[in-house]
Amino acid sequence: MWDQRYSNAEYVYGTAPNDFLREQFQKIPAGGYVLCLAEGEGRNAVFLAEQGYKVTAIDRSEVGLNKALKLACDKGVAIITHVTDLADYALGEAQWDGIVSISAHMPEAVRQHVHAQVAPALRPGGVMILEAYTEQQLEMEGVGGPPASQKEMFMSLEKLRAELSDLEEVKGDEVQRNISEGKMHNGPSAVVQFVGRKN
Repeated sequence: MWDQRYSNAEYVYGTAPNDFLREQFQKIPAGGYVLCLAEGEGRNAVFLAEQGYKVTAIDRSEVGLNKALKLACDKGVAIITHVTDLADYALGEAQWDGIVSISAHMPEAVRQHVHAQVAPALRPGGVMILEAYTEQQLEMEGVGGPPASQKEMFMSLEKLRAELSDLEEVKGDEVQRNISEGKMHNGPSAVVQFVGRKN
């Protein structure tokens, strides 16, 4: 599915970074090592590389990550990419200054497995930045998020607080906002936004 979605020259989520990431990225220690989960075509990873971070982008789609590498080249920055399934990927120990999860929707068991690794994988002072659609998105006019048949993939602030309880919550909100990220994320949307820090 994802290789097919990314197979055209068009960047289906655009090439500009996510708005919430753009607002919050400076909470990640400057110049640090950042891991971008389910990064797709690379817009957020490339943006962070432009800000001086050392970025690794992971995704299950080789087609998407090849576009990420092209975007990085076009912007004159370098990123590292790994084709992998988050269900099988080990985030490491005290390895990252930042972990970024933008619309990284996955089955609940996989999400819990990934989120359980976040705090151990961050260095002291490291930061997790996350934005994802909530189930309220099904009532919104905008385009984006999991289908109604996969409700377990939606996130909520309550779930995130439980799954990322080892982090100090810096910011946590469920909000409605207008999203303009290519043709696949567009219009009035319902999202959860979370920033957590490892002390």
